[in-house]
Amino acid sequence: MTAPLTLNLLQGSVRFPFSAEAAIALQGEINQLVNQLKAIGAQVNQGGRPEKQQNLEYCHSGEVFLEVFCNPNIYPSPFAAKVLLTLRDDRIRLTTEAELPRLIEDLAEYLAQHG
Repeated sequence: MTAPLTLNLLQGSVRFPFSAEAAIALQGEINQLVNQLKAIGAQVNQGGRPEKQQNLEYCHSGEVFLEVFCNPNIYPSPFAAKVLLTLRDDRIRLTTEAELPRLIEDLAEYLAQHG
């Protein structure tokens, strides 16, 4: 079952149909990204050179296609990270940035209501 997911962007918000299962999968990917960002921060704080981490490249095809991309190697912490969002269907395409902490909050709120 799909319910509308609202993602708050740097300016404004976007709302689209999304399933709880897809939200759980995206939340899992984001949790891995946060762990990567924390590992990078810990390595830098210890004076070492951080190991290169893999990009987050999440794609979901439902009523609307969603792609979430983040390169963890360019952010000092999860709190500073931003993700690139692409939403599209056969009539419109939106590509924009969102703050990672806000995306985490939006997913948690959605799953609390619909998960």
